[in-house]
Amino acid sequence: MTTNDVEIAIIGAGFSGLGAAVRLKQNGFDDFVLLDRGRDFGGTWRDNTYPGAACDVPSQLYSFSFAKNPTWSRSYSHQPEIHDYINGVADKFGIAAKARFGTEVTRTEWNEDEGRWVIDTLQDGKTDQVRARVLVGGVGPLCEPNLPDIEGIESFEGKIVHSARWDNDHDFGGQRVAVIGTGASAIQLVPEVAKVAGRLDVYQRTAPWIVPRTERAYSSVEHWAYKNVPGYQSAVRGGIYAANEVVAFGLTYSPKALKPVELLCRANILRGIGRDAELRRKATPTFQVGCKRILRSNDWYPALARPNVDLVTDGIERITPSGIVSRDGTVREVDVIVVATGFHVTDSPVFEKIIGKDGRSLAQVWNEIGMQGYKGSFVHGFPNMMLMVGPSTGLGHTSMVYMIESQLNYLVDYLKTSRALGITRTEVKLSAQQEFNAGIQHKLRNSVWVNGGCASWYKDANGNITTLWPGFTFAYRQTTRSFDVAAYDVTRGARRPVAPAAPAGSATGEDVASPATANA
Repeated sequence: MTTNDVEIAIIGAGFSGLGAAVRLKQNGFDDFVLLDRGRDFGGTWRDNTYPGAACDVPSQLYSFSFAKNPTWSRSYSHQPEIHDYINGVADKFGIAAKARFGTEVTRTEWNEDEGRWVIDTLQDGKTDQVRARVLVGGVGPLCEPNLPDIEGIESFEGKIVHSARWDNDHDFGGQRVAVIGTGASAIQLVPEVAKVAGRLDVYQRTAPWIVPRTERAYSSVEHWAYKNVPGYQSAVRGGIYAANEVVAFGLTYSPKALKPVELLCRANILRGIGRDAELRRKATPTFQVGCKRILRSNDWYPALARPNVDLVTDGIERITPSGIVSRDGTVREVDVIVVATGFHVTDSPVFEKIIGKDGRSLAQVWNEIGMQGYKGSFVHGFPNMMLMVGPSTGLGHTSMVYMIESQLNYLVDYLKTSRALGITRTEVKLSAQQEFNAGIQHKLRNSVWVNGGCASWYKDANGNITTLWPGFTFAYRQTTRSFDVAAYDVTRGARRPVAPAAPAGSATGEDVASPATANA
């Protein structure tokens, strides 16, 4: 085993990990390494290659402010183009030289005596170790597929494929296919699979609200303007950003304001399904719009109305070697089971691999107190560790890239402050973390996520909304504009406590009128 010492270790090479690497280089922090188990940059946009995979955030909002993309082909981008964009950004800023791909992080533990994170890795069967003063967790919430706990699933003798681990070599032509789930991935892949499958059974636990997908190809004139007219692309981005922020008001403060969105969704159902009243009933949600993620599609409802597609709402009793038995006793024989049940968000296996100062894993800590942190970034008990897209940073209305860039401002100013004040150890105070999270829950009290009558992955095992940011994203940008050292217990040099001091400088991104983008 070899051991490598670096100042900063970044885990994950998706939007957040890559963004961190770029901003570190831009601000003179060159002693870092980026670790990722995949083959290249991209994260979830590298791993999710199912047919129809695309983003539900407008393309103009789905890029970094420091690397705008004037060549998006469509108003909503598809997986291959987003994957190419991310790798293009890495090439532009020379990040590949800092990356180690095919590297699985098996364990990372804070060593109090050394004041470093000790990171165990596995690459091609070889174990190595990286020691870093600062750990940046950029693994993201959508990285660990969630397999359903269904009786008999291990006995199935056909093919099982998860939407996030798609088998592009498998031929679905003429086969009997069952899709479990009706979330964001399912509504994209079902219309594509339905075109070739002999029969397709879609197992739905809860119907989603779906708005039309206003996707179109960009014209040559628009591409020319994005490339050549100063400020034009930023103005378009700003307009889209502002329009999306209106939705945030309804989601957090006044769910009744979302009634026009509900009417739009109902019209989408009627247009896509038509006269089949029973199918419309099955496909219409019984909870308030916005309580679960609002999806976008023009193809979902027409796909459900196809003669070779059956929407099953009776629930799954068990899986047999050759098929699925629903709770009403119906047996449906299938050749392939497609699992589209999402990801481990509040209970990711990654949390078990991160060990803090008292020997407890992040999973153990969050099992006790719930998934929480300070500003979605630092967690008490885990010194010198910043999580990207951490607790209470998710969104239900706009682009996560905007939130990521806000966190990157905080990360860079944290590092600058530490360098200026000679700080070697930083741990958020428990009181600051508790106060911050109490404020989050207070702001959520009237939200549709709390009062909308649904169960969702937004909630943890205790029923608390721990994944979402309440309100407007520009408020989060302001909250993370500079590192507030007074909220932390810090040690400098020889580990003497450092009195609270004003932050040394601020690393801010572009302003609200010209957003960075966001969502997943």
